[in-house]
Amino acid sequence: MDLTSLFTHGPTAEIDTAPSYLADYKDLYRTDAREAGRQWFREARYGLFLHYGLYSIPGRHEWMQYLESVPVAEYARLKESFTADGFDAMGIVEFAIACGMRYVNLTARHHDGFCLWNTQASDFSSATAPARRDLVGELAVACETHGIGLCLYYSHGRDWRHPHAPNNDAWGGRARPAYDPAEPSYCYGAEHDLERYLAFVGEQIHELLTGYGPVAAIWLDGIEVPRSGDPGHFRCQDLYDRIHSLQPQVLVAYRDGLVGTEDFLAPAEPYTGEALDALPPSASKPRELSASMTPGVWGCQSDAAAPRLSPEEVWGWLGQAGAQDANLLMNSGLLADGSLDERDVRVLLEVGARIEAEGWPQAGAAAATVAKGRAKAAGKGKATAKARGRSR
Repeated sequence: MDLTSLFTHGPTAEIDTAPSYLADYKDLYRTDAREAGRQWFREARYGLFLHYGLYSIPGRHEWMQYLESVPVAEYARLKESFTADGFDAMGIVEFAIACGMRYVNLTARHHDGFCLWNTQASDFSSATAPARRDLVGELAVACETHGIGLCLYYSHGRDWRHPHAPNNDAWGGRARPAYDPAEPSYCYGAEHDLERYLAFVGEQIHELLTGYGPVAAIWLDGIEVPRSGDPGHFRCQDLYDRIHSLQPQVLVAYRDGLVGTEDFLAPAEPYTGEALDALPPSASKPRELSASMTPGVWGCQSDAAAPRLSPEEVWGWLGQAGAQDANLLMNSGLLADGSLDERDVRVLLEVGARIEAEGWPQAGAAAATVAKGRAKAAGKGKATAKARGRSR
């Protein structure tokens, strides 16, 4: 699906045609598109994070393939149950707006390699599943229609499907599940070629930035893998330059920064105490904190007894983000059919109504409520987070 014809801008558009989410920054966009994007991001304050993929079907955790050492072929069979019958892009965007949010970030491709768009680089996607749908494309139309930013999560450093993605023998950072015996679909030793994986990544990023109209941000994940060795092998600066050449307003984040030229920082944990005082000069960049409605789990959680954030705890996260001059990216795992979880909907709409009535929370109210929310991650959530590290 090529959606560029639906928009008045794209990689070949005139620079003075601002995307709808940058309508208030159109004058700056004409002279410095990326600075327009940065200013928009600083003022956006609040976004909706959506984790959705094959892991949503069992509803245990988004790292199930890794934590349970599910073989690649066995995990791939979940694709035959992926229908996305409940995925409503317009409804999602309208919900985000009602919550006071100004952008949506969708997991276009998580660590399992399953893609939520009609990629030509792989047959492992929502477009080739029973859903037969391009979910990124549908969300792109909804975001452009309503004038909010579309951000796309993409697992860069970690891939549990591609045969030439980083292996455990050369890289740390939980690059692959600890299969025993070895996963037969992976390439090893002299047969392994990281360059082939990087070419695959480049092709997919190119698709996302040339087929779906304006993108506000590319949100990369899996930073622990390149950090476990020589990050130069991943040539991230080349990737960033390519992204900006395709759409100059796009902001790039790779967690708390791999090479230092990222446009904003998205750390796994809020900066506190000495860590906050020790931030390098690059930390003056825009920042974004992220939290999940189900502490310790980012995909949907089918366990009815699993802890969930209350309205007061979400309010506390907003206050903590504000205290650090950061945005808050609040995650809600979509259900197996792609619909929003009504438990999260009720809470986040209540918070949105409070923002409308009172304005944004005061930073001083944040500490106790955030601490309470984190305590909910004890037990299963805490064990899951420990097992997988802090990656999404």
